[in-house]
Amino acid sequence: MRVLIVEDKVKMAGQLWRALRGEGMAADVAVNGEDALWMADATSYDVVVLDVMLPGIDGFETVRRLRAGGQWAPVLMLTARGSLEDRVAGLDGGADDYMTKPFELEELAARLRALVRRNAVERPAVLQVGALRLDPASRRVWRGDTEIELPEKPFVVLEAFMRRPGVALTRSALLDSAWDHAYEGRSNVVDQHIRALRDRIDRPFGVESIETLRGRGYRLREDGGG
Repeated sequence: MRVLIVEDKVKMAGQLWRALRGEGMAADVAVNGEDALWMADATSYDVVVLDVMLPGIDGFETVRRLRAGGQWAPVLMLTARGSLEDRVAGLDGGADDYMTKPFELEELAARLRALVRRNAVERPAVLQVGALRLDPASRRVWRGDTEIELPEKPFVVLEAFMRRPGVALTRSALLDSAWDHAYEGRSNVVDQHIRALRDRIDRPFGVESIETLRGRGYRLREDGGG
């Protein structure tokens, strides 16, 4: 899951970035609404965390412009102002959820996962493709009744596949799903994590769920390899 954090307070932005990274999410930070608009236009985000009080255009105007520009990633707004008028303004402007500061970072992460499940189409809390199951909240994976231990990045790559079974994902798309802008690696790191993933979820079970598409990238079979 890739998150755009829009927060001008450096300390708060850093806390959010570290907390969401700790939850296995890729996170980028914009310090004002103007930056958020061009970043959302340039990168496909799964969800946006948007502070209301920003320099330049505020959070209310930012979410209105995101929606007007055809950006439909779920938006969770953060504010120190908990008045009914503010909540109504944010939600009517296009936000999907609202949290008043101070808040618990664990609850924020849970709300973001819930928003992503509701984005575009209804999505279950636990992803399932064939015999493969993945729980983003507890970060656990199973094939059938067997639980599989996965390191952080192979887990995030598998989550990206399981949110789009049967869809060809380029190396670039997988990088965008699992790594934020702070990462300066190249697409061959994707190949390394694909190999690690196959060693955990496929080879011990004698199946092949992740297909290599020459010149196109990779695809998770819709039956999850059986």
